[in-house]
Amino acid sequence: MGLDRADDAGVYKISDHLALIQTVDFFTPIVDDPYWFGQIAAANALSDIYAMGGVPKTAMNLVGFPVKKMDISVLRQIIQGGLDKMKEAGVVLVGGHSLEDDELKYGLSVTGFVHPDRVLTKKNLKVGDHLILTKPLGTGVINTAIKAALASQQTIDKVTKIMVTTNQKAAETMAKYEVHACTDITGFGLLGHIAEMVEGQNLGIRLHASDIPILPEALEFASMGLFPAGAYNNKEFRSCMVEFSPSIDSILADLLFDPQTSGGLLISVSYSDAKALVQDLHKAGLTDCSIIGQVIENPPGKIVVT
Repeated sequence: MGLDRADDAGVYKISDHLALIQTVDFFTPIVDDPYWFGQIAAANALSDIYAMGGVPKTAMNLVGFPVKKMDISVLRQIIQGGLDKMKEAGVVLVGGHSLEDDELKYGLSVTGFVHPDRVLTKKNLKVGDHLILTKPLGTGVINTAIKAALASQQTIDKVTKIMVTTNQKAAETMAKYEVHACTDITGFGLLGHIAEMVEGQNLGIRLHASDIPILPEALEFASMGLFPAGAYNNKEFRSCMVEFSPSIDSILADLLFDPQTSGGLLISVSYSDAKALVQDLHKAGLTDCSIIGQVIENPPGKIVVT
């Protein structure tokens, strides 16, 4: 799996029992604290391995740093944050690359392992499957509020905790079930990533808006118009694939396009396993996870939000 399909990571088969998963991700700071930024960037980069059903094993740092403008101690804290998150996930740092850059950037190139028969892709949905989301939405809006100095420290701490939490527990829990498809919710927002799953397929998705976990603070800031530019781009690109019920509030509808940082997994699993999987996810500490919709036959290639 590689450039011919829009999956979360590339997969290269080594043998009948082993395949490599490879991914790379980096971005500019989302929070002011360099240590937490390092943790968030690492958790975000690891996520694509988990979304493909794999286990991350090694990583390499990617750094762009304005050495003439910023003290090197900032970089040390970022790297330490990333390293601590890698250790938590059982990942070994094996190298990396840095360069001088006017804009601070940090992330990882990650390699993981998976059995070739256990690879999860986006486009293997089955009609009747239930969709489970493991983290609440709204980090994009809240991060915009943070940049505007409108978020309280309590809100900053809350959203940071969500973003530094890896999808490791979610991945380990779903591995006990026959999951049909999976992706992680990041820059394209919930609807953007679901659109990738149904585009060109002879099936669709029905989402129940009231069941989608959304951070209350995000709703508050969204009502103030604090959407990141990416949300408008996502909406412009994918709104043609979405049908909203007239009862859906416009602010809530826009939040479903909100780009997420280190978001949760969206898991497609059979109806018979969905409730048990949610219960196990709750036991694993993922108390915000919820069944948010189903895979339906009609309309094909569309997302219906009710």
